[in-house]
Amino acid sequence: MTRHLFKFSIRALKRQGGYVAINVLGLAIGIACTLLIALFIIHELSYDQFHEHRDQIYRIGLHGRFSGRETRSAYTAPPIAPAMAEEFPEVESFLRMYIWEETVIQVDDRFYTEDHVAMVDSTFFEFFSIPLLRGNAETALTEPFSIVLSETASLRLFGDEDPMNKLLRAGNMPEHFRVTGVMADIPENSHFRAGMLGSFTSTQQASDDNWLSNNLFSYVKLLPGTDPAAVSDRFEGLILKYIGPMIREFIGITIEDFLSSGNAYNFIMQPLTAIHLDPSVESDHHPPNDPRYLWIFGSIGVLIIVIASINFMNLSTAQATKRAREVGVKKVVGSSRGMLVRQFLAETIILAFVAMLVALVLVELSLPYFSNLLSLQLSLSYLGSWYVIPALLILILLIGLLAGGYPAFYLSSFHPASVLKGKTNGKQNTKLRLALTVMQFVISIMLITGSVIIYRQLNYMVNKDLGFDKENILVLRRAYTLGAQVEAFKTELQGIPGVLSVSASTAVPGRSYNNNGYTLRGRSDESFLLNTTFADYDYLETYGIAVAEGRYFDPELSTDREACLLNERAVRNMGIDDPFRTRIINLGDGPPGYPVIGLLRDFHFESLRQDIAPAIILFKQEDMHWGYVSIRYESSMLTRVLKETETLWDSFAASQPMLYFFMDQDFNRLYQEERQSARLSVIFTILAIFIASMGLYGLTAFSLQQRVKEIGIRKTFGAGVSTIWFMVCKEVMVLVALATVVAWPLVYWIGGNWLQNYPYRITMRPQDFLLGFVIAVLIALGSITYRVIRIASMNPSISLHYE
Repeated sequence: MTRHLFKFSIRALKRQGGYVAINVLGLAIGIACTLLIALFIIHELSYDQFHEHRDQIYRIGLHGRFSGRETRSAYTAPPIAPAMAEEFPEVESFLRMYIWEETVIQVDDRFYTEDHVAMVDSTFFEFFSIPLLRGNAETALTEPFSIVLSETASLRLFGDEDPMNKLLRAGNMPEHFRVTGVMADIPENSHFRAGMLGSFTSTQQASDDNWLSNNLFSYVKLLPGTDPAAVSDRFEGLILKYIGPMIREFIGITIEDFLSSGNAYNFIMQPLTAIHLDPSVESDHHPPNDPRYLWIFGSIGVLIIVIASINFMNLSTAQATKRAREVGVKKVVGSSRGMLVRQFLAETIILAFVAMLVALVLVELSLPYFSNLLSLQLSLSYLGSWYVIPALLILILLIGLLAGGYPAFYLSSFHPASVLKGKTNGKQNTKLRLALTVMQFVISIMLITGSVIIYRQLNYMVNKDLGFDKENILVLRRAYTLGAQVEAFKTELQGIPGVLSVSASTAVPGRSYNNNGYTLRGRSDESFLLNTTFADYDYLETYGIAVAEGRYFDPELSTDREACLLNERAVRNMGIDDPFRTRIINLGDGPPGYPVIGLLRDFHFESLRQDIAPAIILFKQEDMHWGYVSIRYESSMLTRVLKETETLWDSFAASQPMLYFFMDQDFNRLYQEERQSARLSVIFTILAIFIASMGLYGLTAFSLQQRVKEIGIRKTFGAGVSTIWFMVCKEVMVLVALATVVAWPLVYWIGGNWLQNYPYRITMRPQDFLLGFVIAVLIALGSITYRVIRIASMNPSISLHYE
């Protein structure tokens, strides 16, 4: 019986000709889009799932509130993890991780750059399931100045040689590291990046007992079956025991008074597998993604499948009059309604199967481009996971039922006596097709308008006045390489033609801002978090930051070396009435503090996803060697400036590589997630519109075939091609107008909620909505115009004899 059902279904599909091709292509594109989106979502959800003890591992974070400013940070102080392991019976072991970014590696007289070096405790391989290819996992990181290389790093540094026990230099560390192991490359879907692992005992942090110095990642592994809430409840005692004395020492008040004044200080526990999709906890290293984008693209994938399925339903029900006689005959000869339903569903499932094959070809062809667009390594491994093939088969069945369910039951409901006389319930059928077409336009208008809003927000963030000039600035990393020669290096740079100004600082906009605690003289019971930068005399000139009141550091005034500048936001948040009669006291240094000599206009030193934070600029003393050297140059002289700067660097930095970036490009990287989302939304919107256009084209073609005689009669009575075109287009315009009425409120609500995530955002304009409507109209008219003109151009004598 199944064989006969399949044979009947194939014959029926052959008779439908071109409409089958439209259905298959529409479904194939829809399935391909959905599969690509699914691969992206699965990749994001798979982060850290490969670790064996993932359900027992938690990252410890900091949750604080200082004078109304809330912070949730992934960085904690070195002593917390060991203290938890010692005092909490539920904690089995701990791990600390201190990340070095862009570190210079020296092997003999050769220099390399490693993007990420992680200094970790010896328990690293107990926490994370990274295979160790050479060496002993228990002892590889126990000794100071031991280092484990990734397989890629080993090949890059030592080629085919055995790297074990080889020596290398890393960063500015005083001693050589000895290679004690080679591990497999850390998978891409890990929340941290590291090409090398150094022993944590090699660092100063290993002996740092300051509980307020939050600069590394801390992890704990709980005993199996432990309730993490029970561990969190113990944090209060830990804070009273260790944080309380430090607050009393630095601020002069008890922890109870500190908390009762509206401040907060607590630790949080992040499950390992939740880290990547939790943007509420801030981290500069491989920042987490926003799960809202998974919902957005997941919704787009569903909507595209819905559009493709509507195409099928529309074209199937449109052909009801052609298949009505077939249904009547089969019922007369004994076919039951159930048999007909199974036949029509089988036709749809066969089409869905063929569409799936075409979709898989499209996915394989487009996957490299899609992966490059997302800066990911996506792949569709059919046999790599047990669920892939079953999931594809289930998707085929679901699409078959979604697209073919109504047509199957509708076509099988015809009464033999009625259809053999040429009577069908065409009016109800037509109303359904119109409703489905309106739904397609609703989805299309929503996608178009949504893409416009996303792109406008991205453009606003990239081009907004930041309060500083990010153009034409070359920034050199690793200023510590120059040591005490920074000032001499700056002087030499000033002599290069095309260099306008040079500045040395511990931070630059978009990178390496430290949150330090401060208080005010006379208000020692209050504490404030300020983004802290140490900068030289030329910082403001180089970055074009404006002074609102007062002045900047003056080299003629030696007292300015112990002074500070605040931004306007800091003055407001700290409630300072007269800033120039105020002293800012660093909680770690104590009195007498820094007098305020100037107020800076607020400028964006972080992404526009964050509101401008309170900030302080202190003078960069001679013994502060870390940070950056920023060079403002004439745009026409970039090539010469870059070449001569590299030559000068080589003469100062003992041939170590010069690592640099351009400020405008680097600041724009903060919006990579928005840029990717905008591109993807446009691509999938275009594809969704293309699918809808194919369906509209096919539906119009079928509808016009039914109206050939009507058009012939109209032409006989004098109607021209333009009149007939306007008549058909008017009907489509009514559908677009109805869809617009439904789509606009939905877009306004969804877009408004999305924009609320940005403190600096665009305002939705009527033009955004009108643009969606106009594009939808143009696409609709473009889809049907050729077919309408072709039918309207037929000779009436032919039209009147058309069957």
